[in-house]
Amino acid sequence: MNKIRVHKGAAPPFAKIKRPAARRPEPAPRFEPEPEPDDAPAITSFDELGLSEPLLRAVKEAGFESPTPIQARAIPILLGGQDLIGQAQTGTGKTAAFGLPLIQRVDPAQRSVQALVMVPTRELAIQATGEIHRFAKNSGLRTVPVYGGQPIDRQFRALHLGAHVVVGTPGRVLDHLRRGTLDLSKVTFCALDEADEMLAFGFIEDIEAILAELPKEQRQTALFSATMPPRIAALIKKFLPDARSVAIQPKRRTVETTNQTYYEVAPGNKQDALARVLDMETPGPTIVFCRTRSATDELADALRMRGYGAEALHGEMNQSERDRVMRRFREGQADLLVATDVAARGLDIETVTHVINYDMPWDVEQYIHRIGRTGRAGRTGDAITLVEPKERRNLRMIEQMIGTPIRPARIPTAADIAARRRDLFVGTLRERLAKGDYDGQMATVETLASEFDPADVAAVALQMLWETTNTSRPEETQEEIAADGEQPEAGMARLFIGMGRQDGLRPGDLVGAIANEVGIPGKSVGAIDILDRTAFVEVPAEHAQAAIEALSATKLRGRRVKVTAAHPPR
Repeated sequence: MNKIRVHKGAAPPFAKIKRPAARRPEPAPRFEPEPEPDDAPAITSFDELGLSEPLLRAVKEAGFESPTPIQARAIPILLGGQDLIGQAQTGTGKTAAFGLPLIQRVDPAQRSVQALVMVPTRELAIQATGEIHRFAKNSGLRTVPVYGGQPIDRQFRALHLGAHVVVGTPGRVLDHLRRGTLDLSKVTFCALDEADEMLAFGFIEDIEAILAELPKEQRQTALFSATMPPRIAALIKKFLPDARSVAIQPKRRTVETTNQTYYEVAPGNKQDALARVLDMETPGPTIVFCRTRSATDELADALRMRGYGAEALHGEMNQSERDRVMRRFREGQADLLVATDVAARGLDIETVTHVINYDMPWDVEQYIHRIGRTGRAGRTGDAITLVEPKERRNLRMIEQMIGTPIRPARIPTAADIAARRRDLFVGTLRERLAKGDYDGQMATVETLASEFDPADVAAVALQMLWETTNTSRPEETQEEIAADGEQPEAGMARLFIGMGRQDGLRPGDLVGAIANEVGIPGKSVGAIDILDRTAFVEVPAEHAQAAIEALSATKLRGRRVKVTAAHPPR
């Protein structure tokens, strides 16, 4: 078995690396990016960038359809073998901008470190490693992350087994160089991401020491930074004097007439969550964004099965299919357009009321492009994003970049949706009453009023109308609501109450009864959902049985009611 040699005592060759002596820097040159030519054709596909066929296949499998501005400008330069300085904000797709050319340059058959990527934090090291691995998964290329906070002997083993690409923080990279566990003599590509952040963390001297050890003749270097402070400009002058430079201006402002909301959704529950949001919002024409073409077809089919008018729109459709879908959407025959970003490019439909990010956008540019499809022509629009727990970091990054908080919201419960439907029903009745468009039924009402109380006649007529207009959404039963996916908060239990709004039940009745009969403070009572004939309440799990017994033995609104534990979801 091969042993991993860790140098102790006598210093290995790389242990002689020393940080450059601190000196007063010369006046740094100003960073002046090359302007993009006015007549430069817009690049809308990765096929136009010069990437190899295996890489193009990996990009499409990863769900990327069109390059971001920094990718469109940086990738051709790097594939051409030139050094690059890129000024772009976090979240603009920089990892793919240097990662794809890096993968195309590295030779998997050569068992040595050929590419080095330096980032300021361990989180970015993990993220960049994952993205490079995703694009290079079929190439045999091996990527190893090295960063502080992880046992260094684990990194010794990973490096000893062989790595083509090393992604790490400058401090830990320098540590491996000094120990002799990392050989950079064959490196042909080096990327520095978030250079200004590395400067802020005090890594600039480590970076200079590492760059000084890299081969000078065959090395290509790419540096990305959101800002260009003097110390970074000095680093550029020393190590990248002949580099091409590009800058992408950030889009910090979003459409001011767009309300932005997000719902946190458990993995695997997005379709159910989307259906609830749609039922609660009752939107007008809506665009639902997915990442991939296959996802748009699957989601559109699933929505149609649930009774929604949904159409898919993606890049594999021919022009006649696309025209048919757009005609149905514009004419109101389809309420939902489930689309990829490329397919929705250039859409300008003023009547769109909602944009829903079913899949999180890859970056802030994509987010801004998506939500710009609504809130047009002076109208107010709504942008809704479904976020899985693992995507919280991306959401926070988008908030930071657009300079606007995105409001959190709770997934609507069945009770919320039932109340919303009733409100809409009442609103429709008010409109008809205001118009006076009911003269044709007055003779019927007068005939029945001679036999029954007019209030009873109105109530029966409304019940019949409600049942007719809500045939696909019958009044909820205990079993249907419980199976509807409601989950109590951690540490809470959900109870079923056999009475509801039509029995005069109010939230205060439940809170008061639980506090008085069970002896727990009212603030400990959790979510309360009151439907027409039933209700649900959450109580601390340790008091659930006591609450069932106490409420079953007392009266609510003057009568005894059935109280049980809510059935778990099917």
